[in-house]
Amino acid sequence: MKILWVKPGKLLPLDTGGKLRSYNILRHLSAGHELTYLSYYGGERDPTYEREVVAVLPGTVLVHTGAPDSAPRERYLDYARHFLSSAPYTVSKFTHPQVQHLLAPWISQRRFDVAVCDFLASALNFPRHLSTPTALFQHNVETILWRRKAEVETRWIDRLTSKIEYAKMRRFEPEQVRRFHHVIAVSDTDRDAMKSMVEPSQITVVPTGVDLSRYRYDPNAVPSGPLVVFTGSMDWGPNIDGVEFFCREIWPFILAKVPPARFRIVGRNPHPRVKKLASDSVEVTGSVASIVDHLREAAVFVVPLRIGGGTRIKIYEAMAVGKATVATTVGAEGLDVRHDRDILLLDDPVRFAEAVSSVLQDEALRRRLEAGAAATAARYDWRVITEQFVEVLRTTIKAASGMYAPVESPAVART
Repeated sequence: MKILWVKPGKLLPLDTGGKLRSYNILRHLSAGHELTYLSYYGGERDPTYEREVVAVLPGTVLVHTGAPDSAPRERYLDYARHFLSSAPYTVSKFTHPQVQHLLAPWISQRRFDVAVCDFLASALNFPRHLSTPTALFQHNVETILWRRKAEVETRWIDRLTSKIEYAKMRRFEPEQVRRFHHVIAVSDTDRDAMKSMVEPSQITVVPTGVDLSRYRYDPNAVPSGPLVVFTGSMDWGPNIDGVEFFCREIWPFILAKVPPARFRIVGRNPHPRVKKLASDSVEVTGSVASIVDHLREAAVFVVPLRIGGGTRIKIYEAMAVGKATVATTVGAEGLDVRHDRDILLLDDPVRFAEAVSSVLQDEALRRRLEAGAAATAARYDWRVITEQFVEVLRTTIKAASGMYAPVESPAVART
């Protein structure tokens, strides 16, 4: 099968859940199919990235757009330039003429058997009429993500921005979802959320996976004391909110019950709000060489998220290593997990704290959750997940033959 895959931003390093999901599916697809990966990114030109991604995925086509993506001042100015666009900024900032001009003949001339629009952010780069069978890979339901963000933001400017993005996304996302031949969701929860946007038969769930060759369970492993760990990109809003919420409303209760406890926040680019959380009992690591090493040291892995969509790959990674995990329902949303079988799910801050404290103090409980977690994660190796993805691509090709005819892209500003 000849596959075209289009994704915004750099694929490497593998420091976000979306990158990990795409990368693992791409590397398995490339082993058995003719894969062309269109990687377009902004900011400064990065020859190191370009060499590394081509080495991993030889069929890569690179486009450096130079769009702002780093300095805060540049991002704010770019946001202002796109403010009047009817498309959400999270889409318009990833829409670029170079990418549009490249995709137009590829799609119209059907040079591939099937194409994948990876993330809604790439949607406006695709031509209005999709002559090539094309699937939209929805890692999140963006409307839900922005609604939740608007509900919990504390700074007025962030709350206002989130409300504006949510208002735009409420109209934009359903319009775009309907124009693709098929939609790939990452959870039943996301599929249910999109049923009002498109015919349910046009949505297929391909669950999140885990690299079982890297994340391995050792039943004899011993944690490094009463250590609680959170991992994630620490410049991403939902993660920032999650660790602030944990430190403010949960961590004091845990320390009162387990005074020697330590909390370690592991992840790249910690936002100033995250750095401020550092204390005698809270460590902020920044980027690390290996997430696995920190997971192995943990007694408890926590996911106290209040915002988000899609699924959290970090949970399956921690579970595959055999970590007792405590999460909010939003944090574990869409995953094949069950409270008190392989995870503890609690939304009330005090009950969340009690659960973490119990695991830190009760070895039998911790061991039971560790074994249950590892058993669940073992069913979700990326190789198996990629096989499911291939079947959905075949479904997309059939859909394009007339089973489900996508609509043309509505007249949205293509900035």
